[in-house]
Amino acid sequence: MKKKIGIAKGLLYIILVLYAVATMLPFLWALSSSFKTLEEIVSGTVSFIPKQFTLENYWQIFVEQEMFPRWLLNSVIVAAAVTVLNLLFNSMAGYALARLRFPGKKPLFVIILAVLMIPAQVTLIPNYLILKWFGWLNSYQGMIVPTMMNATFIFMMRQFFINFPKELEEAAALDGLSRIGTFFRIVLPLARPALAAQAIFVFMGSWNDFMRPLIILSDPAMFTLPLGLNSFKGQYISYWNYIMSASMVFTLPVLLIYIFFNRYFIKGISFTGGK
Repeated sequence: MKKKIGIAKGLLYIILVLYAVATMLPFLWALSSSFKTLEEIVSGTVSFIPKQFTLENYWQIFVEQEMFPRWLLNSVIVAAAVTVLNLLFNSMAGYALARLRFPGKKPLFVIILAVLMIPAQVTLIPNYLILKWFGWLNSYQGMIVPTMMNATFIFMMRQFFINFPKELEEAAALDGLSRIGTFFRIVLPLARPALAAQAIFVFMGSWNDFMRPLIILSDPAMFTLPLGLNSFKGQYISYWNYIMSASMVFTLPVLLIYIFFNRYFIKGISFTGGK
């Protein structure tokens, strides 16, 4: 029996290593290509070490491409605002559904679950028409307000708060804290694992979003990075050297966010899954 378990573990490790290699190879190729010339990239030869190492690509996107820093700033503003607002409002909504009693609580929760089954693509055109009516096209509020809450993470935070010890809230109430004070001073600080997991998913979703900016934004000065990177592809030529270097810059914030919240991530996912 122990021998069979050892063989199974060995096969599992081999599969995981192969999967990791298959996952990392495209990233490593993109990283190496960001230091190559366009001629070397389109030559058809596959190599992970540049024959002619150059930093010209990064110089071009940051200095010669005047709009790239603006696209980077737009992405940072939108992704940071969307993440902070989601953490606040999703947590408040999840806590209300888990702890408070109010009329229409069950129908509201059913509606939230129903929203989970609606593909986001279905709501793009209605969102566009609403934003056009408000005059919010080509604006930060047009990018931020429609995505400042998410039904998936409301449900996730509800599951977390259902499992949250009521004794801590009761002790805070005995000390004279109001419900709002208990939430912000006791409950929310102790919900760091769930908040960290939510922050990673929300930030990545907003940072990588391409379809929504494509529909809402038409002014190049308001483009986010995913939309701006598309401008490096032309009808007759695509500047893959610039695309690869810009992609590396685009990937860096996501890696930093994951590294920063990594210690809470697995704990948050497991704790929200059940009692």
